[in-house]
Amino acid sequence: MTRRRVHTENAPAALGPYSQAIVAGGLVFCSGTAGIDPATGAIPDGIEAQTDLALRNLAATLEAAGSSMDHLVKTTIFYADVDDFATLNAVYARHMPTPPPARSAPANIRLPRGLLVSIDAIATLGDD
Repeated sequence: MTRRRVHTENAPAALGPYSQAIVAGGLVFCSGTAGIDPATGAIPDGIEAQTDLALRNLAATLEAAGSSMDHLVKTTIFYADVDDFATLNAVYARHMPTPPPARSAPANIRLPRGLLVSIDAIATLGDD
């Protein structure tokens, strides 16, 4: 099986030895995507703004891979404060296709740079 690295300037660069995403076997495996402005590196204040930006960054990564949010099959949301769940969930719902993908959402996770949320995902490359 071949693997193809995905990189786009429209999402934050990897902060370590990993790829923004890898395409393999007809699937796109996206690394944790945070609410970091890809142009400036700035992190907005608050869970709502960070979640929205993280999901826009995820969409940019999927697009660079030849996929889209409509092809999501699984997401995992890592977030810092369980009390933010309702706000995070409302923002997330606005970005998800119907039906939404399977999801896990572990809370009280300590993220680098004081980030409040990171979202990883698996998507298909196209319709089944």
